[in-house]
Amino acid sequence: MTSIPVTGFLYHSDEDNSEHSHNLYITSWDGRPVHTHEFRGVTSFDVGHDHRYAGTTEPAPSGVQHTHRYWTFTSFDEQHRHEIRGVTGPAIFLPEGGHYHEFSGVTTVDGATPHRHKYSGRTSL
Repeated sequence: MTSIPVTGFLYHSDEDNSEHSHNLYITSWDGRPVHTHEFRGVTSFDVGHDHRYAGTTEPAPSGVQHTHRYWTFTSFDEQHRHEIRGVTGPAIFLPEGGHYHEFSGVTTVDGATPHRHKYSGRTSL
């Protein structure tokens, strides 16, 4: 088994309720700083409507080939919303520096008339 050094910090919420959560923020992976990308778009038009979505990918190491996991919910339209979840494609490096990722998939099924939507796009740089 190979060990990969990871650094980061754990954040605890002090909200006044019986449940609480901890968030782990990774700051480096195998000695490399991590980064995230924003993503957003509009789903396909199905069953008379579409949905908007936006989110931030999970962190991944910088300076090496990588992908990012992503997850979000769509906007609430026609009395329902859908979940979007997946893994981006590999980094597409730009000649002037930076990179982006392509992503695509289908949403979860929901709605009074059960259906799903397609989505696709590119992350921010």
